[in-house]
Amino acid sequence: MKKFLYAVGIFISGLCFSQENASKIKASLFEGIAVAGYVDHGAFINFTGPSVSLAHRKLKFILGMLPSIRIKEDRSSGTKNSPITPNLGVGFTVIYRKAVLQIPLYYNTKTSTQDGNWKIGIGLGYSFK
Repeated sequence: MKKFLYAVGIFISGLCFSQENASKIKASLFEGIAVAGYVDHGAFINFTGPSVSLAHRKLKFILGMLPSIRIKEDRSSGTKNSPITPNLGVGFTVIYRKAVLQIPLYYNTKTSTQDGNWKIGIGLGYSFK
């Protein structure tokens, strides 16, 4: 996980310090993006939230928070959780024109049978801006 975040940081800093003036860094509260994807044997739908973005030519790189709805069937015995739950993730998003590729990270809390841990996923979406 640390290596992934380190690599993302190096990649973004390399784009920021290029000799061209085509790169532009911006902070925003909402990007106008809808994404659906797969994480931890279930699905998610999210809309990018507060983030920092870097635009470089026709590409846009976003690192930010992902307010989401996660959909996953609880297969444990006894009492069960709802299959649809609100969740907040964090992730890396790449936009090319209107197409979106996202790598989100969601934290699953500790239960009586499992330790808490981060789950990585993948999603595809559309940029409305």
